[in-house]
Amino acid sequence: MGSVSSLGKHRALGFLAAFFASCFWGCGFFFGKIALGEMNVGAMVFYRFAFATLGLLPLLLSHRPRFNAAEWRMLLFAAFLGVPLQFLIQFKGLSLTTVSHAALMVGAMPVILAVGATLFARESLSGAGWAALAASTLGAALVALGGSHPQVFAGPSSLSGAGPTLRGDLLILLSLFIALFWILFNKRLMEQHNHLVVTAYGIAVGALMLTIYVPVAYGAPPLHGVSLKAWAALAASGLFCTAATTLLWNWGMTQVPASQAGVLLNMEPLIGSLLGVFVLHEHLGSFAWLGGALILSAAVTLTLRTNTPLEDPAMV
Repeated sequence: MGSVSSLGKHRALGFLAAFFASCFWGCGFFFGKIALGEMNVGAMVFYRFAFATLGLLPLLLSHRPRFNAAEWRMLLFAAFLGVPLQFLIQFKGLSLTTVSHAALMVGAMPVILAVGATLFARESLSGAGWAALAASTLGAALVALGGSHPQVFAGPSSLSGAGPTLRGDLLILLSLFIALFWILFNKRLMEQHNHLVVTAYGIAVGALMLTIYVPVAYGAPPLHGVSLKAWAALAASGLFCTAATTLLWNWGMTQVPASQAGVLLNMEPLIGSLLGVFVLHEHLGSFAWLGGALILSAAVTLTLRTNTPLEDPAMV
């Protein structure tokens, strides 16, 4: 009985970790906007992961990886997908479309994750779970379309007022599919290894890839002429919104199935909208507030009602 109670507690904490990770990722878009006002996409992504690696340095020094050759290959591939490929494609796409379209695309991630986990990780989701995912995605759409949004998700090129483009929307959608496989590969690695090791070395390897690629593709990241405000935003984006959030998310994935935690990813567009209202003084319409309520209701439903057994290996 105590074992069942302990597993239930771990499951609740896993959902809570995924919830806070998604909220903090939403803040990352806001900090990224500040930095993108003074540098290009490649430089912003590079510094974000440089600060993240710096924050994870104690774990890199204290936790020795024990991957075999196949697992190293999986880690390298996951790092490539989750860091340079996903982030550079996503921010390029976000610079080519409107904020509403960007938020709507990000809101599709839970459905992509649930379907991907069902197809590739052999997870199951109840009818209530699928209904929660549908409600959450609808909520994300209402948040995206329910008011005037600041350029929370976009780079400097979006300031021109250009409308949405098919290329930008498709690049964002592509980045979400890439994120799906990053999540699933990490989850597989964490079945055999400590989540701290997988997180720290995955981010560090991804940052090393950026160090090689960004100067060639985007030019050397600037060291001078960057304001203290932008440096602070980059540090917060890396330490707070990358290192800490990935640790929280990866630990949460060791306690709950990815298909169920995926609904909580819709906190990202919600947080972006709230930052616009309370920080940038944007107006948020009634449809957007309704969307936020749907997102939160779906998160509560999926957390409290699930047919996944407590002895599921993914939660041990």
